[in-house]
This record gives sequence, C-alpha cells and structure tokens, in this order.
Amino acid sequence: MFSGASAELLRKSLRRSWLFITWIPVVYTFNEHVCYIGKIEGSSMRPTFNPAVNSSDYVLLWKWNIRDPENLNYNDVVLLKSPMNPQKVFAKRIKGVQGDVIMTRYPYPREKCTVPTSHLWVEGDNIHSIDSNTFGPISTGLVVGKATRIIYPFSRWGEIPEGGRECRLSRLSEYA
Repeated sequence: MFSGASAELLRKSLRRSWLFITWIPVVYTFNEHVCYIGKIEGSSMRPTFNPAVNSSDYVLLWKWNIRDPENLNYNDVVLLKSPMNPQKVFAKRIKGVQGDVIMTRYPYPREKCTVPTSHLWVEGDNIHSIDSNTFGPISTGLVVGKATRIIYPFSRWGEIPEGGRECRLSRLSEYA
C-alpha cells in the first residue's frame, strides 16, 4: 500500500504527533498550577503597571501553593478573581493580611477593618481603583497568582516596584 519511504515518513509523523499530544497535559498542568504569563490591563495599578495610556504589561505569575496565606505577604501584587464578578480578574497589591487592622478609605462603610483569617486587604496603586475599599477583605481562595516580575515590555523588565499607601494601623502609629 505505501512505499518504504512513505511508510517511514508516516511513522515519524505519528511519533512526533504522539510526542506533541503527550506534552499537552504537562504544559496545561504547569500553566494552571506552577507558573503563567499574565497580561495586566487597565489603570487601577498605574503607575506600577501600564504607565502609558493604552498600554499593557505582561508579568510572570507564580501559582505554586499560592492560596496558602503564608505565601502571600504585604506589598505582593496578586491577580485575583473579582468577588463581585468571578469572570473578571483584577491586579491588586496586598495591603493587609489576616489579623491586620486597616485604615480604610471611601466608600468602605467603616473607618477601620480587621482582616479575618485567610483573607487579604487589597488595593490598587491608583486611588481610583475598585478594591477592598469597595468590596471589603477578600478570601485567599480568590487569588489566581502572585506577580513576581514584569517581563514585557522589555524596557520595563525586572522586579515589580513598591507602591501604594501604608494603611495598616500598627504601622501608621509608628509614623505618628
């Protein structure tokens, strides 16, 4: 049916296809549970991300064991599912971890908030951000990944700069 050369070519093609197919679950698992490249859009984290209007930054997202509260620290930038609409993903900076007392901003209904166990207080670096001041502390279960570096545009390659305000009552009293 096939000549010797055609049969050999078919075997090589099938071998390559099989090799490609067997790596799909490995790549999928790696992207879902270890590491991923995420795109940051919008102005809520400006000037840390997207300093120019109509620009987008790409970041390396660390996902391994990310929902453990021990791996989420003050000033880490995280991507999280919106508590109001789980189809949306926000980029925010952690400003309080479980047990911290936070000095809130408008529109939060109280002046202070104690962050519950396994929750975070997150804020955007831009004061006009929709964040915990709008929806309150968020569960660590909503965290998708922790941004570790800006990888694109190449001119901004590197560590994620510090930003945002200090809002932990324990730290604010040190400054007073």
